[in-house]
Amino acid sequence: MSKDNKNTILKTENLTIGYTSKKEDTVIASNINLELHQGELIGLVGANGIGKSTLLRTLTNVQEVISGSITINSKNLKDYNALDLAKALSLVLTESITSKNLSVFELVALGRQPYTNWVGTISEADISIVNTALSQTNLTDLKDKKCYELSDGQLQKVMIARALAQDTSIIILDEPTTHLDMYHKAYVLKLLQRLAKETNKTILFSSHEIDLAIQLCDTLIVMTKDGIITDTPKNLIKQGAFNSLFPEDLIVFDEGTGSFRVRK
Repeated sequence: MSKDNKNTILKTENLTIGYTSKKEDTVIASNINLELHQGELIGLVGANGIGKSTLLRTLTNVQEVISGSITINSKNLKDYNALDLAKALSLVLTESITSKNLSVFELVALGRQPYTNWVGTISEADISIVNTALSQTNLTDLKDKKCYELSDGQLQKVMIARALAQDTSIIILDEPTTHLDMYHKAYVLKLLQRLAKETNKTILFSSHEIDLAIQLCDTLIVMTKDGIITDTPKNLIKQGAFNSLFPEDLIVFDEGTGSFRVRK
């Protein structure tokens, strides 16, 4: 199916991001025009400090838009209240969780909060959704374990399962492979790739694992000091989009292998 025929889940038009104060606006990036489609895995890559987290915070309404617009499911982000946004978008952050005394099942069940009543009672239908999320992330055997007993890789899978249980059309993850070894970095990103296909959800993540993102993503958003480019990894390689991500005196991009290497 071509992108033109896919549902657009998130769209930005002439978006400017940054920080606002009483004195002035500090612009991080401007003229951002993105379309994220249903069932795609999208990687957001760029050098440290380029503004990836600022973009994600803006897309998730944690940070205010300076100018331009963001729509999710054809509805302007400004028109969402907190509860409705929690039913449309789920967020996985890198911060350490404070609820490690919860079991895996209990933590994943927190994803059902936007749908439970004010007492927070979960129904049989909610339990079924939680169990499905545990199965999709290969966590069923660990569901009774306390979260403090888990490795970093296992805990990251639990956070992804919680986002799945929240049952939103888009999941946004900020650096989901931080603190993981190379095997678990690849494992988590392969899991996200599979989930995007199996659940038909839009999954957007930021990452420093550019080589892995090139191999696994349907679409990449590349942030550089000169602007933002988005396309398929193959087209971005042809356009030379990765050549200027890092100073060439140390790191160069090999278009033949689609990976970075240290200059000899």
